[in-house]
Amino acid sequence: MLKSVNILNKRARFDYEIIDTYTAGIVLAGTEIKSIRLGKANITESFCEFSNNELFAINTYIEEYSFGNQFNHKSRSERKLLLNRKELKNLQKSVQAKGLTIVPLKLFTNEKGLAKLQIGLCKGKKNYDKRESLKEQDTKRDLDRIKKAFN
Repeated sequence: MLKSVNILNKRARFDYEIIDTYTAGIVLAGTEIKSIRLGKANITESFCEFSNNELFAINTYIEEYSFGNQFNHKSRSERKLLLNRKELKNLQKSVQAKGLTIVPLKLFTNEKGLAKLQIGLCKGKKNYDKRESLKEQDTKRDLDRIKKAFN
């Protein structure tokens, strides 16, 4: 079992411009948290959606627990996110008014062992924005190589 779990959504930072971030709790079953603590989860294809003034993480993949029995969880299902009422209202207003999306950025466990999901209020990037970020990554990588060669 891993001490601290950090599952990142690297694709989100490439596809979206992140405006604001929030940390939310997740409602999970017993076998789901065991799988997350083993690092058997993926959030690259997931997104968040409102339903009856509640926020749900959709298409989040948590692998079935290997030692689970017939009470094992479904690998892809809606999972309720826990935020303050004020934060939920602000997120819902910005999603409806400005056309922004909510994307999971990071799934982690805190000091107490509870699973948390860092979500971001995001605006989609255009193709030319993605090309610019690729250029920046390439130049940064080249500069790091040059610095390493001289040290």
